[in-house]
Formats: sequence, C-alpha cells, structure tokens
Amino acid sequence: MRDNGCVLPYRDDGIVLRTQKLGEADRIITVLGRTTGRVRAVAKGVRRTKSRFGARLEPFTHVDLMLHPGRSLDVITQAEVIRPYGEPLAADYPRYTAGVAMLETAERFTPVEKEPALRQLLLLIGGLRTLSEAEHDPRLVLDAFLLRSLAVAGYAPALEECARCGAPGNGRDPAAGGVGAVGGDRRLPAFAVPAGGMVCASCRPHGAASPAAGTVALMAALLRGDWASADGSERKHQVECSGLVAAYLQWHLEHSIRSLRHVERV
Repeated sequence: MRDNGCVLPYRDDGIVLRTQKLGEADRIITVLGRTTGRVRAVAKGVRRTKSRFGARLEPFTHVDLMLHPGRSLDVITQAEVIRPYGEPLAADYPRYTAGVAMLETAERFTPVEKEPALRQLLLLIGGLRTLSEAEHDPRLVLDAFLLRSLAVAGYAPALEECARCGAPGNGRDPAAGGVGAVGGDRRLPAFAVPAGGMVCASCRPHGAASPAAGTVALMAALLRGDWASADGSERKHQVECSGLVAAYLQWHLEHSIRSLRHVERV
C-alpha cells in the first residue's frame, strides 16, 4: 500500500451493506468487498444534489470502487454500478425485507474489517440475484441464504445424524427421497439449537423443539439447493423452518438480527 511514503489507492468490487450520514454532506458506506472483505469508507459530498455518484452507493448495489486509504476510514474516490439489485426489490415488500435481513446477516458474519470473506460475498450476490429474479418465495430464499451462511462459518446444523452422538437419522439417500426423505426416522425426534441440530431421543435436552419430518427435509433441501423440493413444501413446514433457522442463526451469532422481525411471513 505504500511506496516511498506515499499511500496508494486500491480497487475492489462488492455489495453495499448500509450507509450512514457523516457531517452535512458525506456518508459512511459499508461495503463487503471481493478482496478486502468488509470495509467502511467515506463518500464525500454524496448527499449533495450535484453529487457525481451518490445514487451508486445505495444498499443492495454491486459496485466497482476506487478507494484511497485513510487514517481511520478509507475514502471512496470513484464508484461504478455493476448491478443495482435494489431496484427490483424496492417495489416488493416481502423481497425487500428479506434482502435487508441478508445484508445485516452478511455484516454480522464479517465482524473483522478488511478480513477477506469471498465465500460470504458470493453467497450474498447469489441470494440477492435470486431474490430479484422472483422465482422462489422470498422467505425460502432468505432461509437458504441463512443456512448456507451458517455452513460457510462452520455452523451447519446436523440434520441427518444426531448432533451429539452421531447416531444416523435414517438409511435413505435424502437427495433421492424428496421432501419426505429426511427426518422420517424418529431416532432423531428433536431439534436442539445449543446442541447444533437434530438429536436422538437419548441426547434430547430439555426444551428442544419437535419439528415435523417435512420441516427437517425442507431445511436439508435449502442447504443443498434443491429448489424443486423446497418450492413444493407445505406452508406449515416453511413457517416452522423459518422459526428454527432464525433461532439457530441468532444463537450462533450471539446477536439478534433486527431486520428479521420485519420479514413478511404471510
């Protein structure tokens, strides 16, 4: 970054996670970058009506940036839009709220600034693209994103074997059996968030949930990207799945995701 005492600018692309006002005309932009990870940088003068790139630095936007390192915050000197995911989401409340929850979750999973998090960025780009294409229920898309983010972080829930003792749930191939394949064996009758997923009767702790077989199957389908099975799942299983995923996510993050309360559930 330094050459003969001079600080050199650098370039990166990423998703704008959020913005906040700074002074009378500036904003602090939080971006999840491809090579630099999560970065907080100042965009000077973007709140003025004559700003050259203020509209390019809105949440949900995939941008190509030129930044200059600063003492406390870097400074954005150039911004070009790669894809504005916010435009198709703004007119659809369920998709918009699901997208906001994705942005907040991505920020929570990248707590250290300028620590590369390429897999998290790629998950976020894929999730926003899927939301904007409107081919699947937005809550299913969000739950798939949350589960895969947990998996990338090393917290994938155990769904086919006991999270505590490793006892198998059933002997069938879940990929071959559709939505009803996983969870049919009642040796795994409960989902325990602190334990890390499904547990057998012997390992079941007090207060563990007892999800339907179709709910566990839906979680497995979302983890592996089986949209045919996920789209065909029953609404009651989708609602139960969302509750379990939210509880599991917030347990491992040790922090609530505030935007989840606004996600459309009906």
